[in-house]
Amino acid sequence: MSKPIISRLALAATLSLATLSLAALMTTPTALAAPALQPFNADALVRLERVSDPRVSPDGRSIAYTLRTTDYEANKGIQSIWLHDLESGTTRKLTAGTGSSHTPRWATDGALYFLSTRSGSQQVWKLDLAAGGEAQPVTELPLDVSAFVLAPSSDRIAISVDSFPDLGADLAATKKRFDERAAQKNTGELYEKLFIRHWDTWKDGTRAQLFSYALDQQGAVTGNPAWLSAGIDGDVPSKPFGGDEEITFTPDGKSVIYSARIAGTTEPWSTNFDLYRVPADGSAKPENLTADNLAMDTGPVVSPDGKLLAYRAMKRPGFEADRLAIMVRDIGKDGKVGPARAIAPKWDRSADSLQFSPDGRKLYTAADDLGQHKLFSVDIASGKVKAMTGDGHVDGFALARDSLIFAMNTLKSPNQLYKIKLSGSAPLALTDHNAATLAGLGFGDYEQFSFKGWNDDTVYGYVVKPVGYEKGKKYPIAFIIHGGPQGSMSNDFHYRWNPQTYAGAGFAAVFIDFHGSTGYGQAFTDAISGHWGDRPLEDLQKGYAAALAKYNFLDAKRAVALGASYGGYMINWMAGNWSSPWKALVNHDGVFDNRSMAYSTEELWFDEWENLGTQYEKPANYEQFNPVNHVAKWSVPMLVVQGGKDYRIPLEQGIATFTALQRRGIPSQLLHFPDENHWVLKPQNSVQWHNTVLAWIKRWTAEP
Repeated sequence: MSKPIISRLALAATLSLATLSLAALMTTPTALAAPALQPFNADALVRLERVSDPRVSPDGRSIAYTLRTTDYEANKGIQSIWLHDLESGTTRKLTAGTGSSHTPRWATDGALYFLSTRSGSQQVWKLDLAAGGEAQPVTELPLDVSAFVLAPSSDRIAISVDSFPDLGADLAATKKRFDERAAQKNTGELYEKLFIRHWDTWKDGTRAQLFSYALDQQGAVTGNPAWLSAGIDGDVPSKPFGGDEEITFTPDGKSVIYSARIAGTTEPWSTNFDLYRVPADGSAKPENLTADNLAMDTGPVVSPDGKLLAYRAMKRPGFEADRLAIMVRDIGKDGKVGPARAIAPKWDRSADSLQFSPDGRKLYTAADDLGQHKLFSVDIASGKVKAMTGDGHVDGFALARDSLIFAMNTLKSPNQLYKIKLSGSAPLALTDHNAATLAGLGFGDYEQFSFKGWNDDTVYGYVVKPVGYEKGKKYPIAFIIHGGPQGSMSNDFHYRWNPQTYAGAGFAAVFIDFHGSTGYGQAFTDAISGHWGDRPLEDLQKGYAAALAKYNFLDAKRAVALGASYGGYMINWMAGNWSSPWKALVNHDGVFDNRSMAYSTEELWFDEWENLGTQYEKPANYEQFNPVNHVAKWSVPMLVVQGGKDYRIPLEQGIATFTALQRRGIPSQLLHFPDENHWVLKPQNSVQWHNTVLAWIKRWTAEP
C-alpha cells in the first residue's frame, strides 16, 4: 500500500530528471544516482510522528485523530488533534498552543470535544468546527480529568477523576486534602492492604471515580456532579491502562454502563471485573449486570436501538490472558437484562474493543491472528466472522457511512490511516505522516516463516534482513524474545522493541511467537502456564534452528539474544540452560528469582496463575524453572537493563541479576533508569537505551 506523498515525491523526482539535457544524462550519470538511504535507527524512531485514535464525525465526512510528535530537547511527546476531510482528501492540524491535546470525541451536532493540558491541568475542551474560533473549556475542575464520555444527546458528560472516595462528589475537598498533604513535613505512608503500589506509582488513597455533569447550551458543565461510581470500591476506568472504552452511555442518554473491579482486600489477585449500570443523573445505585461471571467483563457497547448490550468476557477467574469472548444481552425491555449469550463461540481469537454496525446486526473488532492484528466483522445472528484486513497491525478503527477507517502499521511502516469499504476493498491510504522522513530511511525486508515446535504444533516466526542486505554475505543475528508472555511479536511497528533498529545496525533480526503467544488459539496461549522454562524454550530452540536452515545469510557464529519482561526472564533462564549459541545476552526487566518475585510484584494474579498457585502453597512450581537455581552455569556476557519505577518486575530483580554476573566474574553491565517503569518511554532515555544495547551486542559480534 503506497502512501500518497511518496508517490508525489517520486513524481517530482521524475519531473526534475526531465529538465536535464541528454548531454548531462550521458556525461554525468553519477549525478542521477539516488541519495543513499540512511539505515533506520533509534534517533529516527523516537522522532517519528505517531497516528492514533481515529474518530469519524457524525456526518461521516471527517476523521479526527491524535498525532504525537516529539520535543526531543524537552524530552517528551506532544499530542495534537488533526482533521482529515474524506471528501477533499485534505488534512490539517486542529489544535495548537501549549500543552497536549488528545482523545477527540464528536458530539452529535458536529462539535469536537477533547482532553487538553493547555490550561495547566488536563480538562475537557470543546471546538465548534461549524462556528469556528478557539476551543472553549468544558470543565474547569480542581482535579485532572483522566477520561470522559459524551451522552448521545450531548446534554450530559461522564468524567473520571482521581479523588478520595470518603469525600464523595466534593472534588474541591480532594484538592484541599492533596494540598494539605503536600504541606506536611512528615512523609510516612501507612497501608492496611494491597495494592501499595501499581505499575509505576504508589497508592495515595484515591480512586478513579466516575461522575456526570449536565451540559449547558454552550456545551460546558453546569450544576453539581452526580457520583456514578458511589459505593464501588474500584477504579473507573481501570488502572493502569483502562480508558473510555470501559464506559458507555445508552443511546437514550439515560444510563451509563461501565466496567469495574471491586478492590476490597483481594484486588492484587482478582481479575473479576463486572459491568455496572447506573442512571446518568446518579439517582440510583449502580446495578451489577454480570455478577454471575467471576472473571473479567469489560468493554460495554450498546446497539443503536438500545436493545442489545455487547461486551467482552473471560471465563476463568484469576487469568488475565484468557480468551475475551464476545457476549451479548438483551437490555431493551423495561430495563431488565436478559441472559448472556456468546457470539461466535467457536472463533478461537480474543476480541479487542467492539463497535456496532449502524443497523445493529454486526459487531466490528480487532484481534491477533497468526502474526497479524486484523480487523474483523462478526455477524450477530449467525456468528459468522470475516477478516476485513490482511497483513499488518490494526491499531484503532471507526465506522464512516459505508466504510471502515482504521490506523494500521507494519514492520516497515508506522501507523497511517486507511479506508476500506464494508463490502470489501483494498485499503486506501488517507494520511502520509512521516513520508519525507521515511523516504530517506532504509528498512530491512521481512518474511514470516513456520516450523514444528513443541507438541509438533505449527509455530510462526519472522526474519528481518539487515538494511543494505547483499546476497551471499552473512550477518550477525539479533534473536529477540517477546514479553507478556501472552502477547505476540508480529507484523507491527514497535516503539520500544523495533526489529528495524537492529536491521539498521547491520543485524538480521529473528523472533518467534512461542507457545504462550496470542493469535494462535487459546490452547496455544494456555500452553505456557506452568511451563515457562520448557515448552517456550523448545520453540525458541527449534525456531532458531529452522531460521538457520532456511536463511543462509544468518551467521550462527555471531549471534546474540535479547528480551524484556518475560523475554528478560527467558534470557536469565537461557543463560543457565541454553547458552551455547550466544556471544552475548541482553536482559531488560527480567525475573531473576521466582520466589522473591512472588512476594514483590504488584499484580499477584499473574504470578500465581502462571505458577499454578501461590508460592507458599506450591513452592516446587516456583523452583522448577527458577533462573537463580542455575547461576552456577552462567558464562555468557550480559547487559542488564532495569527501570527504577518498575513495580511489575521490581528493581531488585535486575540488581540481583547483575550481582550474580559480577560475582561470577562474567563480563556484564547494568543500565539503570531511575525515572522509567517497565518500559523506557522518555525520548532521550530511549536513544540511550538503544545505543547502549547496540554497542553491547556489536562488541561481542565484531568480526575478527
